[in-house]
Amino acid sequence: MSSSRTARERVRAELTREITDIARRHLATEGAGGLSLRAVAREMGMVSSAIYRYFPSRDDLLTALIIDGYNAVGEAVEHADGACPPEDHTGRWLAVCHAVRDWALAHPHEYALLYGSPVPGYQAPQDTVAAAVRDTIVYGRIISDAYRAGALNPPDVCPPVPAPFSEDAARVRAIIPDVPDDVIVRSLIAWTGLFGWLSFELFGQFNNTVLDTGTAFDHSMRCQAAFLGLPA
Repeated sequence: MSSSRTARERVRAELTREITDIARRHLATEGAGGLSLRAVAREMGMVSSAIYRYFPSRDDLLTALIIDGYNAVGEAVEHADGACPPEDHTGRWLAVCHAVRDWALAHPHEYALLYGSPVPGYQAPQDTVAAAVRDTIVYGRIISDAYRAGALNPPDVCPPVPAPFSEDAARVRAIIPDVPDDVIVRSLIAWTGLFGWLSFELFGQFNNTVLDTGTAFDHSMRCQAAFLGLPA
């Protein structure tokens, strides 16, 4: 019984991987909104009713792709951060930024699924949250580590943080612990600046203007590091 069950589990896992691999290819040609379980089943040579045993709906398949994507970004970021000396906060920040960009350039359609326009009719379930914050937790740890080490020396260019933001800052502090509100604000600006740049780059907003995007990206992230107050 145990051996039979293990064999069935292996077959199920292999078929699940094949379904998601084909679905990722369909993202490139059909987009997330055009993803179809029937089309995936046809490519696999599987009757459409059989695929529903693995993914009961298109939204379930989308959720699996989203979780896989977030986990892939998170793994890349965790590896990049772990390869740096803990006290090199600037190096960690730059490594994390480049890890996200490298993944995005290698997986542009998955990036679009995670960070592009919402898929009409789809609402991500709570199941996606743990995977979605893996990279953000690493980023928050870098900022918190730098603050506790006294390594943050931000330029005095921002107005005072408005009082109503304090409630939002308290929520963000769950990811960037032990830092004041002004560090929270700068962190959000820097993090959204990273993804804003990547979205411009991947979605063609830099076409015919910024040609050496790699050099420009690195400089932009160094500027964000300076804005955060990380040492040069």
